[in-house]
Amino acid sequence: ESNVKEIHAHSNILCTRSKYFRTAFSNGWAIKKDGKFVFRKPNISPHLFDIILSGNIELKNLHGPDILNLLIAVDELNIQQLISHIQAYLIKYRTELLHQNPFCILEIVYQHETFTNLRDFCLEKICEDPKILFNSDKFVNLQAPLLELFLKRNDLFMDEIEVWESLLKWCLAQLIMENDPTKWNKDDMTRIERSLHKFIPLIRFYDIGPTDFFYKVYNYKDILPQDLIHDLLEFHVVPNMKPKINVPPPRKRILNLNLDSNIIQLNHIPLFASWIDRKESSYYNNKNIPYDFKLLYNSDRDGFNAESFHKN
Repeated sequence: ESNVKEIHAHSNILCTRSKYFRTAFSNGWAIKKDGKFVFRKPNISPHLFDIILSGNIELKNLHGPDILNLLIAVDELNIQQLISHIQAYLIKYRTELLHQNPFCILEIVYQHETFTNLRDFCLEKICEDPKILFNSDKFVNLQAPLLELFLKRNDLFMDEIEVWESLLKWCLAQLIMENDPTKWNKDDMTRIERSLHKFIPLIRFYDIGPTDFFYKVYNYKDILPQDLIHDLLEFHVVPNMKPKINVPPPRKRILNLNLDSNIIQLNHIPLFASWIDRKESSYYNNKNIPYDFKLLYNSDRDGFNAESFHKN
């Protein structure tokens, strides 16, 4: 076979580098043939196995997918030092991989419990810039446990109505249903309710403004808990009404700015700050912006004419 290679290595070297091999040899996992132990590792390509055995791993010379596959391979072989080293390298030098294929990275870190550093880094970066995941066409393919992880986080940098709409989009894609409540029958609504059930408590509905609530949440009242809809209606209609239940805190908006602009959004601010400091890489994020920004001109506030514009 084209991707099969017989590789010979001394058992003492393998035992020195990997707890996996120490255990395998001591417990007799390996088949012995003609006085030699025989291992078959179909999940690891010959190319990567050669790299591991060489002991001279130059990560900078490898393409992104090869580095990820190498990380998976050393995890399978339980080479702890390399697991930590490769994660650290990816976090420091290859962050573009997360932007290029966030789903691949997320699937890998979700399936491998030892990749905790890379997992935490990915979750944090996506929460800082959710559009790389939530605006992607592949978002609907995200596994439910991963989606749940994001919805639980307080640092997810999205308006809550966007979180709700993303969840609804994901749910309907799983059920292969159209987003049109007028076309749903009773069975459809039951299926949607079941799919949404565990996610509903993770949505901060009380942080959704009255207009968005009326047009983008209340339209789906038939698939939401009726007591929730009643309480939200009361909250928005009755003056000074407080939530009747313990609600989760608002998601942390790292940028505490009230821009009041239809053009400039909060996620533009890190980019503006990076331009000011002429950063060509390692842009500022929502947590480390060194500047305060104020909106000098707003047509609704200051008047929509040349005199008002130049005055400001």
